Parts: sequence; structure tokens; C-alpha cells
Amino acid sequence: MTAPDLPPETLRPVPLSNSNDGASIIACLGSSSTAGKGQAFDWIGELERRPRNRRCRFRNFGVGGDLAYNALQRLPDVLAYHPQKVVVWVGGNDVLALVSKKVRRFFQFSKHLPSDPSPEWFRENVRRIIRRLKAETSSDVALCSLSPIGEDPTSSNPFQSEINRRVDEFSESVRLVAQEEDVGYLAVHEAMLSQIMAEPGRAFTCFQFFAFYRDAFRALALRKGPDEIAQMNGWRFHTDGVHLNSRGAMIVADLVQEFIDKEPRHSN
Repeated sequence: MTAPDLPPETLRPVPLSNSNDGASIIACLGSSSTAGKGQAFDWIGELERRPRNRRCRFRNFGVGGDLAYNALQRLPDVLAYHPQKVVVWVGGNDVLALVSKKVRRFFQFSKHLPSDPSPEWFRENVRRIIRRLKAETSSDVALCSLSPIGEDPTSSNPFQSEINRRVDEFSESVRLVAQEEDVGYLAVHEAMLSQIMAEPGRAFTCFQFFAFYRDAFRALALRKGPDEIAQMNGWRFHTDGVHLNSRGAMIVADLVQEFIDKEPRHSN
């Protein structure tokens, strides 16, 4: 889902298998939290390892730093696989770009954004993703709400407080689009927030590029896992306040598992 944390060569979506073998194709579209590289726990890999998913073939379309707009541009890659189910998890980078001027400038340059990030633009891009999937596939589709950024839901820190407000707002937009378009909704935000509220932790008080690249170095060069990085940084559910460690990512994996296990919402 999220920050510009990894060098470009690690951010390309890599199909996990080229052979379908009559299995169900599960496509996962999102940002670095979906890609599951570097300091982000690989929840898709976790799903792949579960015996109950042996007849599933997962396709990882997570690209670090992507906003909803960028995910929309990459839909042809998803459509080419004719997936039976599609999980869409975007929004974290949209929030960061809205709240942080330096993140916004970075994304405007690196992601070639044609418009300034806004709640309205995010909602429209999510709606366009869903409508195109519905128009061009028979896939069963689910939208995920955003994972919390930071671990202080009642923070008085101005940056964390604004992040909390925007994550709430964008998650509600996702829920409403899912309802309006009659697709599945995976309550990532609600599930994670309830656990964080029971055990609040650090506030995410500012965005520092250095910290994200430092953690990417720890992961890629020093071979530190997400949970080791989380412990170094003092996070309970995250590795860095944005990306998830195994504890946070397992919440996502279990919600996606429920979606995989369910019969399609609309049978053809």
C-alpha cells in the first residue's frame, strides 16, 4: 500500500506462476504493502503456503509508491490473467500524498500524477477500477479499506491526528464505493484499528524518507525480516508506521482468505 520505500527494480509486479493448471487465479492489486517486499511482510506468500489454497494461483500486482490512479493505469496487466477473484487494496499513498507536502512532491514527479491528490480524486479512481473490472471481467472483486498508519488512534500529535482522520475518511470512501458498485468489502481498517485500540503504540509524527530507505537497506542488504525491523523501530503492527509486520499483515491475510473461501457474489 504505501511509501516510496524500495529501489525501482524491486517494485515490479512479478507473476508467481505462468501455469494455471485449471486453478483459480487470485489477482491482488495494490502498492508496496501488497508487493510484500523489503520491510513489508509478504501476506500473499502466506496465503500461498496454506494447504487450503493449493488450487489457487496468486498473481501479485503490488507496486511500491502507487496511488489509486497508478493502480488504475495497470489494470490491463490484471485483466490479461482473467482472474476468478481480484483483491484491490489502495489508498495509503493517497493519504500520505495528501497530508505530507514532500511526499506529494515526490509522487507528482515519480508517479507522473496528472492531478493533485484529493479525497474526491481517490474515490473516482477507485470507482473507475471497479467499474472496469466489472465491465471487462467476470471476476469476483473485493475492495480493502486502508490499514492504519501509525499506532496512536487518539494522538494529539497534529501529523498523526490528520493521518488518522484521512485514513478514516478514505476507508469510508472505499466502503461506500464497494456498496454502490455491489462488490466485496474487506474491513482491514476496522479489524486492525480494533486491535490497535486495545494496545496502542507509537505515533507516526512525520514522514522521513531516510527512515524508509534505511529500513529497505536493512531488509535487502542486511537480510532483516519485517518483524526484526519492527522490533528495531518499536512498532507492534508495523515495521515503520506504514508497512505491516507479520502481526498486522496476518489480519489482512485472514480477511482475504475469507473472501477466497466464499462463493462468488454473482454467479454467471
